[in-house]
Amino acid sequence: MANTSMTRRVRRLLSRLSIGLAVLAVLAVAAWGALRGANPIVDRMIEADIRHQSGVWQRQVTSFITNLHETFGEGEIAQQDLELLHLVPQTSDIYRLQIYDATGKPIWSSAGPHSHAPALHPERRGTTVSGEIFFDLSSRSALEVLYAETSAIARSDQMRDVAETVTPVTSGGAYLGALEFFTDVTELRKTFLDRVQPLMFLISGLVVVSILMVSFVVYRANRMQLRALNNRNDKERELMEDQLRLAREVRLLGELNEWLQSSRSLDELFDMVSRFMTHILPEAEGSVYVYSNSRDVLDGCASWNGGSHKAHIHPEGCWGLRRGRTYEFGASEIDFVCEHAEPHDGRAYFCFPILAHGETVGLLHLRSHEGRGEEFHNSKKLAQLCAEQISMAIANVRMRDQLHDQSVRDPLTGLFNRRHMTETLRKGISRSQQTGAPLSLIAVDVDHFKKFNDTHGHDAGDMVLRAVGAALEQGCDRDEIACRIGGEEFVLILPDNTPDDAMISAEQLRQAVEAVSVRYGEKALPRITISVGVAHYPAHGTIPQDLLRAADGALYSAKDKGRNQVQVAGSAESGAAGGNGSDEHKIKHQTPPSATAA
Repeated sequence: MANTSMTRRVRRLLSRLSIGLAVLAVLAVAAWGALRGANPIVDRMIEADIRHQSGVWQRQVTSFITNLHETFGEGEIAQQDLELLHLVPQTSDIYRLQIYDATGKPIWSSAGPHSHAPALHPERRGTTVSGEIFFDLSSRSALEVLYAETSAIARSDQMRDVAETVTPVTSGGAYLGALEFFTDVTELRKTFLDRVQPLMFLISGLVVVSILMVSFVVYRANRMQLRALNNRNDKERELMEDQLRLAREVRLLGELNEWLQSSRSLDELFDMVSRFMTHILPEAEGSVYVYSNSRDVLDGCASWNGGSHKAHIHPEGCWGLRRGRTYEFGASEIDFVCEHAEPHDGRAYFCFPILAHGETVGLLHLRSHEGRGEEFHNSKKLAQLCAEQISMAIANVRMRDQLHDQSVRDPLTGLFNRRHMTETLRKGISRSQQTGAPLSLIAVDVDHFKKFNDTHGHDAGDMVLRAVGAALEQGCDRDEIACRIGGEEFVLILPDNTPDDAMISAEQLRQAVEAVSVRYGEKALPRITISVGVAHYPAHGTIPQDLLRAADGALYSAKDKGRNQVQVAGSAESGAAGGNGSDEHKIKHQTPPSATAA
């Protein structure tokens, strides 16, 4: 207690001492301000007063001169004018008067012979020529001001305040010359200082007191803020720890985004998601669902951290998807369990709808581990960011797949286009060269297709092409590639097919097309037939161009022999079947009801 009392006394003493020092500082600063700030103000007051007086003196002097043009033009002053001019210093505050002509040459000086007076300074002359009054305030020797006639000066080194003004003399707008007045303003300046300094002392004191009051208020406010900062110190430390954790999470999110953007397929993407989510959210198990192409169900794609996913779930079975926003189970007093979360054991979970370009593409489901509920709820924002990263990655992969599919697919039939056919055939030939696997190529052309267009219109022709394309696609039951290379021409690539298998497939394709019935409007179109040419690697070519040329040659051979038949490159006679040839090679195929296409 004694130590506390002593401390308080010391604080009070220091406080009083500080106040006393502050008062002394106020007085010192006020005195300094009064001394330093009064001089410029007094000088401005003197300048204003002398400028006004110089105008009066100028009118008085010019009234004494009988002929201004003669005096200033020729430099001659009449005797009676001189007598009047000598009276000016005696009847005014001027102690010296000097008259100059328009060139700045001295005409007359009250101090003695004007021949000893210097020419008017160019600066002063320039000011008067422009019609303005030149003013200058300086300190001069007392001997110069009062001369030796007076005994008021004890020493010759005493100084006086002298105001110098140079006023222009004009007549009819013409510049004639200038009058220079020297005035002793020492006493006037002292009078002004005696009046201004107390006022400046008061103003300076008020300013300093105001500054001290503001400083005191700021000091008190800073003390309060410091106290508040000390109270929040622990919270700030916790926040710093959270920031460090957030920095790690941001780094992981950046890495996740980089890896997801480089994925080539959805399967690879979901594998990356599973591995990253294990590290980003270790306190939660999770799973990802993506809408199927039909958009009636969501397919389970991946799970991690001990979680599991169902093969399919319905959108109506998730409260997050039904409400179109994140659903958090365990955050309210009353919650409802999603169907896809059954069987449920009471643990908290999140359902994040995965959105991409304004469309829901899937669902991210996260469930807390046992005993990690608080950490799980705190990770909601991070989980939301993960859902956004996953959604953009899914959208990018799907868009990339769609763009790639559009670049290799024929828009009318849905078959692969010529570009994809060329690339696939090149790869197939390279594979056959390495492994020795057989490879065959079937070229297909629709018979009399121009007649379809001319007779029934282009819409009917498009229906015929779609029907032929569907027949080709149905014939691809393994690794076969069906392509439309332009117009009514099609190509079927048959890897791992022997020549005999290729002939069988070609004949089956011809029969399948012949059995197709196409209806256009309310009538059935004429029967569709195709001519087929078959070429084998390496018998008919070792590069794509040669193999295509051989298949086209066989195709044209089939057309020359009557169409609706199959020909093999280089052996058309042995490979002919069906069509309009001889009866032993002609194969007819009746169209079953199920093969009819609308």
